[in-house]
Amino acid sequence: MRVREILLALTLAGAALAAQAEALIAIVIDDMGDLYSEGRQAIALPGALTFSFLPHTPYAVQLAKQAHAQGREVMLHLPMQAERGNRLGPGGITQAMSEDEFRQTLRENLAAVPHLRGVNNHMGSLLTRRAVQMDWMMSELQQHAVLFFIDSMTSPRSIARYAAQGHQIPTTRRDVFLDNQRDRDSIRRQFALLLSLARERGAALAIGHPYPATLQVLAEVLPALERYGVRLVPASRLIAAQQQRSPQLWHASLSP
Repeated sequence: MRVREILLALTLAGAALAAQAEALIAIVIDDMGDLYSEGRQAIALPGALTFSFLPHTPYAVQLAKQAHAQGREVMLHLPMQAERGNRLGPGGITQAMSEDEFRQTLRENLAAVPHLRGVNNHMGSLLTRRAVQMDWMMSELQQHAVLFFIDSMTSPRSIARYAAQGHQIPTTRRDVFLDNQRDRDSIRRQFALLLSLARERGAALAIGHPYPATLQVLAEVLPALERYGVRLVPASRLIAAQQQRSPQLWHASLSP
């Protein structure tokens, strides 16, 4: 075993012994729907993972139905305008749209993925900073009572989750990206960070993708979560737990 793997193992083991109470983590696997084989491998992983599907992709409907049949939560991974003008793909929403165009595109995206429980942004480093468009989006989502919103935090200046709170939509933010670097050692370090934040705060949420290295690491670490005093839960359960732990803070954030 390499030195850094030994250090990581010791870090995880030490933190497990220090854990005072069970902490919660949620892991959202983004970018589902484009690739069938990788999507199937992700859904086959153990535990209460949450899967977020890009709208109008070739396998979104089929894989979302499979995930739902296995009791997993399904989300819409909503393409939103990025600061650098990245290609959005089908269903992208932008600040250039009229309100009618914006809302209609959002409705079509919501209808494109079955069994939806929540929404998070795909890219969106520009649009999540726009108050008008975020108000349009959240007022539309507000009409779908089962939906929650997760701010992927592609921009530190995002106001998306505050807009969600303003419309009383259950919401949280991403704490950790597992695989910005797609090598297994980096992903293991990010997973260790997720566990550390969860034990410190009581709950933490990570976003990953159906990359081969990510799937390999998750297959290794997910069966061992109990020994670290951490429990993997669906995204909606983590959001509910966060709101129960800090109800005054959450309701205070609804104020202007």
